[in-house]
Amino acid sequence: MVFPFWRLYWNKNEGGELKLQEEIYKMTPDYLYIISPFTSFSTQFSNNHIYNSGIHVSGNNLIDKHDESYYKNKYLIHFFTHFNLGAHFDNVLPGIFKIELNDYLKERLIYLTDRLKIENKDFKMTFNLKLQSFIKEAISNLGPELWKTINIDDRVLTVHRFIESRIYKKLSNSELADIVNMAPNSFARLFKEEMSITLHNFIQKKKIAKACELLEYSNETIESISHNLGFSDRYHFSRIFKSIIGISPAAYKSGRFT
Repeated sequence: MVFPFWRLYWNKNEGGELKLQEEIYKMTPDYLYIISPFTSFSTQFSNNHIYNSGIHVSGNNLIDKHDESYYKNKYLIHFFTHFNLGAHFDNVLPGIFKIELNDYLKERLIYLTDRLKIENKDFKMTFNLKLQSFIKEAISNLGPELWKTINIDDRVLTVHRFIESRIYKKLSNSELADIVNMAPNSFARLFKEEMSITLHNFIQKKKIAKACELLEYSNETIESISHNLGFSDRYHFSRIFKSIIGISPAAYKSGRFT
């Protein structure tokens, strides 16, 4: 998930945990948990914790025929959605934010999760609109400590958009600095100050995010993706991919995440 997705999590029962650096969030049904883009975190189900490392995920959709009380005692009943808010909100402060459920949010959550037991493959437009409305209502409850971080320098935002629109091109620091009439070193310093990441690493993450999309949703080969995204060869692409994602492009494409 290197694309700048936000995440919204809610667990209907106890036992789920989020870990951000050394801080552990014990998730409870009374709170929503919103995670901003590019936040490095891990999750586990403490009531059934088997593995100490790696990615080990299994589960199923609850449907209206399931006895929820049975599953509630053995498994984590977990609702989640991923969404994107656009360029201004792609590089906010990384973190995990708790939102206490008010009556309105709780009512909407019950409605959405009950509908997902019935309508969990082909979503109707009305359901999508209600989900979007819920997301907007939820994020509006985030405090000023998050929103104050969206005031990105216009020069950095201009280059950000340029990179996204030309993700298949080889981009140099000097070329990008010229767009905003700055010296390469000065712009590189400004970019690092605003984005908390070097320009070089930012471009790499954007390219790998595009690679993930192509590996999952197209029939392009790894060699083709590597070449089209401007990497010198497949070995170089694979090395960068694994350093960011944690697994090889071949493993990602095949779905072997454990």
